[in-house]
Amino acid sequence: MHETIIIILLILILTALALWCIRLSMKTGERARILHEKWKKQEMKEFRRQVQDASEDTISREVALRTRHWQEQEEDRLRKDAIKRSREVIHGKVTEHLIPFFPSFDYNPSDARFLGSPIDLIVFDGLSEGEVREIIFCEVKSGERKVLSQRERSVARCVQRGAVSFRVLHPGDR
Repeated sequence: MHETIIIILLILILTALALWCIRLSMKTGERARILHEKWKKQEMKEFRRQVQDASEDTISREVALRTRHWQEQEEDRLRKDAIKRSREVIHGKVTEHLIPFFPSFDYNPSDARFLGSPIDLIVFDGLSEGEVREIIFCEVKSGERKVLSQRERSVARCVQRGAVSFRVLHPGDR
């Protein structure tokens, strides 16, 4: 009977050890699962950060490249526009000076006087013949812009309403 008690005790000890091993194994498995999930989350977070950084770098490079390309195109367009405008201004200035010699100019070129601003010419019609018949204020418009400026419109209004006078100035007299 003594032997039976020992065997029962051994079975109880072995059962307790088996239960303890199973419980330890379950705890270890659970801990391993928790550690694995934590590691997986950290790795995914790092991977996403790397992907985002790479995407941002790619986007930044693309934006910089497109901006540079746009700037080059815009600069080229602005240069061409500036050259075009410069040509138009030069053409206009030359035309203003030479208009009295054009066949379409209705007056004797000798009667024209160039002012440039605020209007281009004053024609003293008949001056070369010895008697001025009329004084004509002329503004020359060429190219695309054929609208009078504010200053030119102001001169035109004065002439149209007869706000023109003649004065003799005597410097030194007060």
